[in-house]
Amino acid sequence: MKSKTLFILFPGIAFFYIIAILGSGCAQISAPTGGPRDSIPPQLLNASPGLKAVNVKSNKITFSFNEYIEVQDVQNNVLISPLPAKTPNINYKLKTVTVSLKDTLLPNTTYSINFGNAIKDVNEGNILQNFTYVFSTGNIIDSLMLDGKIIVAETGKTDSTIVALLYKNANDSAVYKRKPDYIARPDAGGNFSFNNLSAGKYKIYALKDGDGNKYYNSKTELFAFNNEEITVSSKNEPVTLYAFSEEKDNKNFSNAKTSPEKTLKYTYTDGKQDLSADFELTFNNPVKKLEPGKIILTDSAFTPIANSSIALDSTHKKVVIKTKWKQAAYYNLIINKDAVADSANNFLAKTDTLHFTAKSEADYGNVILRFTSLDITQKPVLQFIQNDVLKMSFSLLSNEWSMKLFPPGEYDIRILLDANSNGKWDAGNYSKKIQPERVIVISQKLSVRPDWDNETDIKL
Repeated sequence: MKSKTLFILFPGIAFFYIIAILGSGCAQISAPTGGPRDSIPPQLLNASPGLKAVNVKSNKITFSFNEYIEVQDVQNNVLISPLPAKTPNINYKLKTVTVSLKDTLLPNTTYSINFGNAIKDVNEGNILQNFTYVFSTGNIIDSLMLDGKIIVAETGKTDSTIVALLYKNANDSAVYKRKPDYIARPDAGGNFSFNNLSAGKYKIYALKDGDGNKYYNSKTELFAFNNEEITVSSKNEPVTLYAFSEEKDNKNFSNAKTSPEKTLKYTYTDGKQDLSADFELTFNNPVKKLEPGKIILTDSAFTPIANSSIALDSTHKKVVIKTKWKQAAYYNLIINKDAVADSANNFLAKTDTLHFTAKSEADYGNVILRFTSLDITQKPVLQFIQNDVLKMSFSLLSNEWSMKLFPPGEYDIRILLDANSNGKWDAGNYSKKIQPERVIVISQKLSVRPDWDNETDIKL
């Protein structure tokens, strides 16, 4: 009776209650939508000692932020200048980051701590990028700068994993023996900057630090140096450093002796023969014995070609067949089964005859390049690159270069400044103060179409 009375007393409420129940089958209850995603990085509320504090004596620095944070990948993110001899402790808890420097602070010195991408908020992972804290143990904050760029000399490209090193009042051997006073990481374009420097004389280098010790101790590491000592003042020109390796790193090549396969086999590149290339047979085992007379190159009528040569290359895994290929000509290559043998005296399983055709002029493009502002006195060498591999190079003797029978495809173009005129890139030598030869990257790509005049104007 009580519920009936309520219905009579409050008919409107009962009506809406019934409607809500009846409609519950098709209505969906959902949580209220939130606002836009938080994209704001953590904000610094306080630092102790304060930002740009002077006459600092404390080795402990505390940062307070407006939200819960974490510090990630300290080793690869945080840079402290001058570079400490002992690794500092960097800890975080809730909204606080604490840096404890283990070294005795140098007198009258400006310190900076760049956190890179280390600090981010816990909830959304927003990064406080390149937050830098500066303080001084003296009366002033040093404010001089030195900018520069690092270029890999052999390719003309940049490499953001190469760092710039700065030594104050050091001799030439310091880079071999100790860590630098300052380190700067370049951006994707190879540009770097040293900030908060004091006036004075500095030596500058660049290093791809493979072992992480922060100094140059391996000739296989990419390394760069400036010929002259730099006097840092209020007006400094940017420095360009050209990185090179004095020796190639062969650690990826195994010296372990492997047993030869029991069956001697070869492979070759199928398809039309390039008119400007050699025909090659690549064997699975090193060839110990070759009888050139048992590998015969013939024309379509099986007449042996007199002006051909057959030889083993320096790897002892390739037999190279050379001749002056005729356009669109048909060839046979007869390989007798006992023409080659490996160190285990394995021969081929059977005598083979390969059939192939040489390319014709229509399979190639005609390339004409015209250069503006090309300095011939710098002995430029034109280089064509595919997939970071040098495919062809030619000395440039004038502002126009052309070639018929150019293989079609997409190419990157570079100009090597060939100081010693040997037609190839040469590394530098720090002990002899010899800079590496430089390579200039041409931003324009070369797209070569077959049976087409491919003409391009290039402004250097």
